[in-house]
Amino acid sequence: MKRFLVAVDLQKDFVDGALGSPEAVAMIPAAAKKIRGFDGEIFVTLDTHFENYMETAEGKKLPVPHCIKGTPGWELDRKIKKALEKKSYVAVEKNTFGSVRLPALIAEAAAGEEFSVVIIGLCTDICVVSNALLIKANFPEADISVDPACCAGVTPEKHEAALETMRSCQIDIL
Repeated sequence: MKRFLVAVDLQKDFVDGALGSPEAVAMIPAAAKKIRGFDGEIFVTLDTHFENYMETAEGKKLPVPHCIKGTPGWELDRKIKKALEKKSYVAVEKNTFGSVRLPALIAEAAAGEEFSVVIIGLCTDICVVSNALLIKANFPEADISVDPACCAGVTPEKHEAALETMRSCQIDIL
């Protein structure tokens, strides 16, 4: 059975930048350890916006420029980058909460074999839940799980609410 790890948006702006939080900073060591110890294929999503962010639908509802491609905030957190140094991974840029390309990339990597997916990242209640639901919708029979120790939400309450939503959708919470 193939094993995949999806590391969602572990970028500076979500850790200690424009949309960072103490909870995000606190979970980074656990996420880095998970990456270092993972034996399988890794996908890393990158929230990717451009200079026109404030003119987009998201920018109008969340008027905080973040993850502008080419800026320090768009880069992976330094501890995550270090954890990935000796790993092979596929970077997946996305300009919205969930990557519609990610399920196709997972299917291609699985090459018809059974597989499991573990998801970690930021923010639990936005991009993690969006990607988890997209993956589950595309692969309803696959073992899909989220490691809450390697995730953080916009608030602790929203983190817990997102975990409950995923649990309700038959995504395992480790």
